[in-house]
Amino acid sequence: MTHLTLIKNAKVYAPAPLGIKDVLVAGNKIVAIEDKMNVSGLGTAVTILDANGKIMIPGIIDQHVHLTGGGGEGGFSSRTPSITFSKLIKAGITSVVGVMGTDGSTRSPQDLFAKVMGLRAEGLSAWMHTGSYQVPTVTLTNTIRDDLVFLEPVLGVKIAIADHRGSFPSTDELLRITSDVRMGAMLAGKKGVLHMHMGGLPDPFKQINELVERGIPHSNFSPTHVARTIPLFEEAASFAKAGGVMDITSGGSCAFSDPGEAVFAALESGVPTERITISSDGNGSLPKFNEAGEMVTITAAAVDSNIHLLRTLIDRGLDIGQASAMMSENVAKSLGINKGEIALNADADFLLLDDNLDIDSVFSMGVAILLDKEQRVMGNFEE
Repeated sequence: MTHLTLIKNAKVYAPAPLGIKDVLVAGNKIVAIEDKMNVSGLGTAVTILDANGKIMIPGIIDQHVHLTGGGGEGGFSSRTPSITFSKLIKAGITSVVGVMGTDGSTRSPQDLFAKVMGLRAEGLSAWMHTGSYQVPTVTLTNTIRDDLVFLEPVLGVKIAIADHRGSFPSTDELLRITSDVRMGAMLAGKKGVLHMHMGGLPDPFKQINELVERGIPHSNFSPTHVARTIPLFEEAASFAKAGGVMDITSGGSCAFSDPGEAVFAALESGVPTERITISSDGNGSLPKFNEAGEMVTITAAAVDSNIHLLRTLIDRGLDIGQASAMMSENVAKSLGINKGEIALNADADFLLLDDNLDIDSVFSMGVAILLDKEQRVMGNFEE
């Protein structure tokens, strides 16, 4: 028998504002959204939770988390550790895309795949990109195309552009990689994205724009860390206004006073709200290099930076629905996954926020993993 959960009196942002609603969850799906709902005649057990006007938003979709760790630029001791289920949930993340980083030698896509499947077993929706900074791309199978065709969790390829730690692929090499992503995605019924770590070297979008001119759609590119430098940000904004997306990192290096300022700068420059996504770079390394190119310090990005940025954006006047969409609906559309909204027959992934915009409850696939700020479903390793 499918268990029913009724969330009453929630201020729903779907992410568009719906007002105060009752939301009925059956199993892992949302099956009703009404002003007032009477479930007394359903003839089955119903768990009723009164939200008392708390804000309901879609669960955060973080498309850039180093699930198995990142780093390594300072030797073996500088590798960041694997992330836990508990940390993701407490950050409001109900869907996550795992990526590799600088290190494609001591870390592997096989390990990342295992982590993704483990998080699924624990109760999260999880995917991954194959590849790391380097070219040739490290894959699970023999080819990029086969990774996308035969491995359902693989959504695309990660690569580094305009970064001194990357491989500086030629435009033709990038074209072949993107073509493999597109063809593999077509065969598998996926969207397929080339998820690009954007560095701070000159002309970061030069090759991307050349590929667009040669016929690759904007929608197959997912440039991230775009607020790293002002020139990079300006090129990313132009790319987004031309039909692409720009992914602003909430937990990494930023040329603005903070990532919130970068979001408002993008909006003020004319980038449509739906063309902006936000990811954390959670658990990734944040190295600093001196003029000689030597690493002098390294830290790990916080995985909960998205929820903190959400609060900042709202406090500075951005509509709750617009701010939430940058971390949910917009991301889902960019990735081509069926997530990111509170709607009939949608997956029951949502957060309840209190008056301070702190996370009160987290529902993932209909399960109350966090309720009244207490974790109810535990992963295998808790912190």
